[in-house]
Amino acid sequence: MSREIAAPPLTAEAFAPFGDVLDTSGPYDKLINQGLCGRWHDRARLDFGPGGRAGISLFRAEPRALPYRLEMVERHPEGSQAFLPMSLDPFLVIVASDEGGAPGQPVAFLTRAGQGINLHRGTWHGVLTPLHAPGLFAVVDRIGPTPNLEEHWFDRPWTVTG
Repeated sequence: MSREIAAPPLTAEAFAPFGDVLDTSGPYDKLINQGLCGRWHDRARLDFGPGGRAGISLFRAEPRALPYRLEMVERHPEGSQAFLPMSLDPFLVIVASDEGGAPGQPVAFLTRAGQGINLHRGTWHGVLTPLHAPGLFAVVDRIGPTPNLEEHWFDRPWTVTG
């Protein structure tokens, strides 16, 4: 029998314990390029640990639907991970706090069009879960020689609803 999690809209305040919300809310921090380009400056805390560097990869994930069955979460102990959708489609974000090396109860959010996220280093999270095609994302994360993935499979799945 699965357990249920509601997924409210993503807000910077609710997501702060897990990472940064990347969007264009609020006024520009500055105007650049002869006043023709607004810049929202330094919106994410990138952290790649010792011996790592930033890399930009492109991901194409198969769209999923709600309700969504959550069986596993993962984390990256060596670096942060940012997901920037390359379309204006919302996606599902699932995170959990760390409780003694294992994830606590998951929390889910629905992004709105144009929002991306940056997961803090070591944050438990669900897999990339677009809700619409094409599911194409730019991902900024750690590139390095040491392992940077831990998975946790739940003994009972969770069901994420909208």
